[in-house]
Amino acid sequence: MFYYYFLFNCDNQFIDTEEVVILKCPYNSCFSFLMAGGQTSIRPYWRCYFPNTQAIIYVVDSSDTDRLVVAKEEFHAILEEEELKGAVVLIFANKQDLPGALDDAAVTEALEMHKIKNRQWAIFKTSAIKGEGLFEGLDWLSNTLKSGGG
Repeated sequence: MFYYYFLFNCDNQFIDTEEVVILKCPYNSCFSFLMAGGQTSIRPYWRCYFPNTQAIIYVVDSSDTDRLVVAKEEFHAILEEEELKGAVVLIFANKQDLPGALDDAAVTEALEMHKIKNRQWAIFKTSAIKGEGLFEGLDWLSNTLKSGGG
């Protein structure tokens, strides 16, 4: 849902390689998004896209508390990748529009963000379906990258 919002609300270029979606969306800065997700079997191929990455946008389903443990494990595994060591992190605590969704503080705790000491990060409550919180997060990311983060 996250990338659909930008797909339909940005003047962008869109490349769909079935397993990976790359969006080039001009926004304060020109962002290229690699939308990687899905099956465990394709995750090793994500590394092909890691060189020169300045930021990671990690979208968490705040309403799916059962999968937060897996989300945390995957997230910390990504952070250990050598080519991503300098990347800043933006977390979207998505699906805030759903009943029972965890707030940003609960997602921060569930992802054990307190363990991240060596990079800049921020978390924003979002509802991709409503477009809420997305641009606030991208503003933070754009400003952080412009000031030399990442």
